[in-house]
Amino acid sequence: MKVAVVKEPRPGEARVALVPQGVKALAKAGLDVHVEAGAGAAAGAPDDAYREAGATVAGSAGEVLGGAGLVLHVNPPDEALIGSLDRGTILVSFLDPLGSPDRSVALAERGVTAISMEMVPRITRAQSMDALSSQATVAGYKAVLVGAGQLPKFLPMFTTAAGTIRPGKALVLGAGVAGLQAIATARRLGAVVEAFDVRPAVKEQVESLGATFLEAEEEVTAEGEGGYATELSEDQHEKELELIASAISGADLVITTAQIPGRPAPLLVTDEMLASMQPGSVVVDLASESGGNCSATKSGETAVAHGVTVIGPVNIPSTIPVHASQMYSKNVVTLVGEFLDEEGALALDFENDVIGPATVTHGGSIRSERVRQLVGGDAQAGGDAASGHGAPPPEAAGVSADSRGAETSTSAADPTPREES
Repeated sequence: MKVAVVKEPRPGEARVALVPQGVKALAKAGLDVHVEAGAGAAAGAPDDAYREAGATVAGSAGEVLGGAGLVLHVNPPDEALIGSLDRGTILVSFLDPLGSPDRSVALAERGVTAISMEMVPRITRAQSMDALSSQATVAGYKAVLVGAGQLPKFLPMFTTAAGTIRPGKALVLGAGVAGLQAIATARRLGAVVEAFDVRPAVKEQVESLGATFLEAEEEVTAEGEGGYATELSEDQHEKELELIASAISGADLVITTAQIPGRPAPLLVTDEMLASMQPGSVVVDLASESGGNCSATKSGETAVAHGVTVIGPVNIPSTIPVHASQMYSKNVVTLVGEFLDEEGALALDFENDVIGPATVTHGGSIRSERVRQLVGGDAQAGGDAASGHGAPPPEAAGVSADSRGAETSTSAADPTPREES
């Protein structure tokens, strides 16, 4: 089978779907990997490294995609890429199927088998395939560095001849993979850290990293089946905002991570909260691309409100492209191994507890029940709705984790429980 890897067309994207080490793994499985020239250059993977790993490097995307049975990609495909795929091609990529269901319709009409990295189920054996978690690890780490770079203060404590500098205070809203990595990074930089999440189960993980878990006098909790956060009632959300308001006024750095798949991010930091913060404080909103958790967030921009700098980063994993690509490549290679037999031949099994849930389109139809509901298309019906396979439930409309929630089957002391490098 021919495997194609092209340059990511998204402006500013520096990641690549497959690194040379991943080429070696797929070649060993009997696959013929073709890579567009320059596809991995920004991620520290020059063309010669791909050739040495056994890939064929071609000069254009069209040449690479022609006759490909499997296409590996990072960002959701644009119209041009979808139009370049042959009928029956398997596409493995982030797809944003709940946020942009029309893309799934286009893929189905094209006859593409689309496997969504967002829909990889949250089960123990799929941890090494979980790209949402691997990229959230990158985002949580970098968010703290970005925030610290904007602070007009130190984060660590210093004792000098000129006096003692007290450590800065950081507040992390959401204790999923991104949040836990932000906590760990802020602690490494010497900050005093507090964190909040609507799921009490993450308290142990937060505290194991040396942070304080915020708790209200009356419990604010919304934990559903499998450890996912669920919708907060209006009363619970008000209590949540009161708890955040009581902590945020003393914070120098705030990292927000709460997102809801397919829906706008919940508002957690209000204008009144910003006004209560000390001038010069910084908010880094990792949910900026889905509307933001802060009232002053502008996606892709840095704003100032009440003297507080509010940063709305876009595609933050791309700012650390070498390791982000290595991790994503490992996720993809492991996932591909789920639908290949021992001789490298295609063996799509929709009863497989990873492939079934992750496959959004196949054979001209939309398999995901949730996506079908969004597009309202009975004509697109198909797949395994009755089997119970599908995307995980949406996150809470309050502070949850990043887009996946806290992780299972991990040591509480591990700030990157789903990372595979």
